Amino acid sequence: MRFTVEAWDPDYGAPSDPDLADATENVDVSVELAPEQWHPILPEAVPAPDILFVDGVRRVDANLWIEHEGRFPSFGLAATFAAGAVRCNSEAVVVAAEVRRGVFTGADADPVETNIGTYQVMSTKGSTPEELWLGIQQRMGDLEGGIAELHADVALMVVDGPLSHRRHVEGAVGYVKTQHVQYLPDDLRATLGALPVGHRTPLFLTTTSWSRFSWYLRLANGTGPAGGLVRCEVQADMSVAEAMRRANLVTASLPRYASARHKDPRAPQNLYPIGGLERELRRRLGDRDLAIRALRLAAAA
Repeated sequence: MRFTVEAWDPDYGAPSDPDLADATENVDVSVELAPEQWHPILPEAVPAPDILFVDGVRRVDANLWIEHEGRFPSFGLAATFAAGAVRCNSEAVVVAAEVRRGVFTGADADPVETNIGTYQVMSTKGSTPEELWLGIQQRMGDLEGGIAELHADVALMVVDGPLSHRRHVEGAVGYVKTQHVQYLPDDLRATLGALPVGHRTPLFLTTTSWSRFSWYLRLANGTGPAGGLVRCEVQADMSVAEAMRRANLVTASLPRYASARHKDPRAPQNLYPIGGLERELRRRLGDRDLAIRALRLAAAA
């Protein structure tokens, strides 16, 4: 039996799902090149001299049962999340880092005062674990978007993950390092495996609840078919020519930030600035055991 060992740490799942969700019916692959002309593209662009990387982290501190007189208690989550940005030019500097604490629930609730800070009520449309987790993700995305808007005076802005809540930020580029969806038809997926380092695919247009131009690029050599492969996206409220310019700038700029396996378990896709920002934001979340203790003290008060 022949096989390849993926370098990506399995504790983080896999860089590409073995069974990708099919979204090909919502994709136009001919916006830059006709399908029969698809080939790896080496951008003729100078790397951006000034890049802002934006990311966020979140943590569930405790499950909560919110009591109501005469009714069964409602479920909720006490969570802490943070967002920040690191700016890279001659050096890498964390230029923003903000932390929030919230009580996420679909029920009526009050803020929870603790000795480590206040957990503000952050309502969700339901109280299932999935709906509560989505509420945390949405609030974190909103915080990332606000930070991105305040630091948009850069040559290139890269936000970790799909654009979604950050798509209103002028010039933002979404950076997707784990692949869960199949956008390209089978006859074009071979282009992905053939991508050399520093090359990208032609643009393709995806239209779902919002429209975006996307492309894949190879950051670095990696093991397995998804090694070093990432997808980037920009809002589709620009011309194809401008989207191509943005794609070339990103493709020329990001490979130098690809991480190495001995320094990051999600190498090479987890870029060095993003990995460093994640560590700093997690440090600012504080100790989870202290958070649980503070919540228990507040519940007993």
